[in-house]
Amino acid sequence: MKEYKLAKLESQFADLIWRKEPISSPELVKLCEKEFDWKKSTTYTVLKKLCDRGIFQNENATVTALISREEFYGHKSREFVEDSFGGSIPKFLAAFMGGKKLTQKQAAEIKELIDNYTDK
Repeated sequence: MKEYKLAKLESQFADLIWRKEPISSPELVKLCEKEFDWKKSTTYTVLKKLCDRGIFQNENATVTALISREEFYGHKSREFVEDSFGGSIPKFLAAFMGGKKLTQKQAAEIKELIDNYTDK
């Protein structure tokens, strides 16, 4: 994928596709008219843009994802931590928590994640 940045409406459009896929392009046009008040040409323009970025494909009038929503937002999250915190997850977590306390359940879930992703 070439670019992971999406404008707000592009993000909403992508989320709509991820929720409904596989979806026919005519059905997508109808949904976008209802959801965003878009014309057919707008839907196809934005769809082409996201297809060119390698996020979706439109083959035989059926739109499907080339990458999952989780993969897309996972990459964006890693990119954010890298750009904002020099890749330091501890610095990110400290900033994210902002002095708040974790519940016992949250702490246990984080410990499990750490155990699962730690080099052994």
